[in-house]
Amino acid sequence: MARREFLPPVTLHVAVVDPLPMYREGVASVLSAAGHRVETPAEVLAWARQVPRGVVLLTLEREQDWELLGRLRDMAATHAVVALIEEDPVVLGARAVRSGAQSVLPRGVAAGMLRRTVEATFDGQAVLPAVVATALAAGAHALGANAKPPDPRQVSWLRQLAEGATVAQLARRTGYSERAMFRLLQGLYQEMGVSTRIQAIVRAQEQGWFGVGTDSGRS
Repeated sequence: MARREFLPPVTLHVAVVDPLPMYREGVASVLSAAGHRVETPAEVLAWARQVPRGVVLLTLEREQDWELLGRLRDMAATHAVVALIEEDPVVLGARAVRSGAQSVLPRGVAAGMLRRTVEATFDGQAVLPAVVATALAAGAHALGANAKPPDPRQVSWLRQLAEGATVAQLARRTGYSERAMFRLLQGLYQEMGVSTRIQAIVRAQEQGWFGVGTDSGRS
């Protein structure tokens, strides 16, 4: 009987981009234990230019993170991106794929799944939560694509939320009580066909509503 030959595991180059040092160190420990070369570069685009082929683990929290995803997508097809998200997997997961991520994972995923996803993504496979795959297949993320935009005042609210304003801050700026502002936002979300602030911001960005003129005051 012929002796089976086993190929040695491939060492992958992985960059971890996340705002928390402890999280970066934990991910690096998991992947380094599997024999991969893991770095946490301050400038991931410079890292990508130096490394011929690798995987970027990118946590998507702020708009700057989404911009970085787009730049990684545009600069080269040799670097695969695994997007890490914490909330609204249907909306944010679908957006991540459309923006250039090959795979999507919850940020708190188990170590074994993280390692397997990185290796599978490097091999050209896409790993997605079932809800994201279903949404992409069904086009659920495109619901409301032709929706009428909110009025300029409401668009201003959404823009300020996207820039990091809290409901309390928004209430002070517009002259409403915090409770009234909360009710107004909930009504706006319902009109948009979404249920959370993040979903509303993503919908507004996708529809280009932030290009509409604004008036942040009360009517």
